[in-house]
Amino acid sequence: MKKLVLLSFILLSYFNLNAQSVVGKWKTIDDETGKAKSIIEIYKKGDKYYGKIVQLLTEQNKDGICRTCETDYKNKNIIGLVIMKDLEKDGNTYEDGEITDPKTAKTYSCYIELEEADKLKVRGYIGFSLLGRTQYWYRVQ
Repeated sequence: MKKLVLLSFILLSYFNLNAQSVVGKWKTIDDETGKAKSIIEIYKKGDKYYGKIVQLLTEQNKDGICRTCETDYKNKNIIGLVIMKDLEKDGNTYEDGEITDPKTAKTYSCYIELEEADKLKVRGYIGFSLLGRTQYWYRVQ
């Protein structure tokens, strides 16, 4: 009986996570400081998924002006900037897209995957997914 209850719980958890969507607002965390950096809104357009900056959270950039950018975005308002493009849902992952780092203006291949209902794994890479960086974003309620 215990095994049946445990199996039911595991299956319900699995199906619940699969039913979750990445659509919504996500808080990004700065890799260097560990502090909240921005809010990204992920949305669906047609069959693809996109992400845009809707809020900057650091003190020096709270007004939406990117003072920490090292590129053409420096000292410009980047609220509304689409940084994630063309992701396609494939089972539990969203892949074959691109993500741009506004700080450096570099664009990388990207895939995202729900680790938990409120935790999103974001992987940017060059060429192969082994050559890249992973961040975790957290759902904003």
